[in-house]
Amino acid sequence: MKETYEGNRRIRYAVIGLGNIAQVAILPAFEHAKQNSELVALISSNREKLTVLAKKYEIEHTGSYDSVESVLRTSRADAVYIALPNTMHRSMTERVAAVGVHVLCEKPMAMTVEDCEAMVAATRAENVKLMVAYRLHFEKANLTAIERIRKGEIGDPRIFTSTFCQQVREGDVRTRGRTAGGAAYDMGVHCINAARNLFREEPTQVLAVQVRDTGDRFQEVDEATTAILRFSSGRVAQFTASQGAADVAEYRVVGTKGDIRLDPAYGYRSALSEYVTVGEKTYHTSYSSRDQFAPELIHFSNAILTDTEPEPSGEEGLCDVRVLRAIEASARTGQRVNLAPYEREDDRPRPSLRLDMRLPAVGNVRPVDAPSPSK
Repeated sequence: MKETYEGNRRIRYAVIGLGNIAQVAILPAFEHAKQNSELVALISSNREKLTVLAKKYEIEHTGSYDSVESVLRTSRADAVYIALPNTMHRSMTERVAAVGVHVLCEKPMAMTVEDCEAMVAATRAENVKLMVAYRLHFEKANLTAIERIRKGEIGDPRIFTSTFCQQVREGDVRTRGRTAGGAAYDMGVHCINAARNLFREEPTQVLAVQVRDTGDRFQEVDEATTAILRFSSGRVAQFTASQGAADVAEYRVVGTKGDIRLDPAYGYRSALSEYVTVGEKTYHTSYSSRDQFAPELIHFSNAILTDTEPEPSGEEGLCDVRVLRAIEASARTGQRVNLAPYEREDDRPRPSLRLDMRLPAVGNVRPVDAPSPSK
């Protein structure tokens, strides 16, 4: 059963950080989320971006990172969408929560488990909501794969494999150590999240390797990460994420009776394709491109309006960071890393088709001083 979104009040948002993803996807999404969400403030360290985008979106309230609190107060913002470099997520969440504003934060949630726990604690202390922006939790191709596996269409799922690559341009924030870029945190987080939710359990063991120093672009971060995740059920997930290879974004789940493959699986601009093979028959379904960011806004606004917890919670973000840290440790030592059994605190269900929302795709947007991360 799909969620319903009722009422006529709109949650007022400030977007913090005006990089490429904010300009080409997040800001345009407010047009498709206007049933319960509206954009009222922009915050950036770049004056040109603020000037041009405030005019484009008719926004009165703008400011720098130093003035976050005052901008939130004067704009009467109810919530923020944090689209900053990974290393700034914790500090900005704590600042925003302290003034009683709800937080929707891009993934990965933060750089360490301790940072994630601090973000959860800060929002709980101020009685505000925290959601991590997992756009694929609202995307039909991925939700359908989850549902097929839950219903047993391919038997017992045993193996997950994924390859997710792009050629990142030199100088992009994803290549900088001080902003915690790199393939694992920028791209591998999608693979980890997919495996965890397709298998509906948490990994207990990690073995990983990382490739670094392969050229000028990758002196500070991993160019590629390959990891094997073992689950207590005996299931195994393997993925490779790379910022220095041709565009590929696919995953496959192999069960005892068949398999499901999504290729592409992770994109937000193109159509996604699903291939289901059971026995000797293969079925193909194409899912047209749609806005994957407006559903996040609608879902989070609804959670605020109804005082319920959003599905991609802070705990969901913490679970992925927990695995990312284990991957880093394994790659550094060359040893397997055991993860303690993890019992989720919340009792919210994992993503399912109830979260599916079909909204029209966002058209092409020419960003201001924010080039695409890809070459």
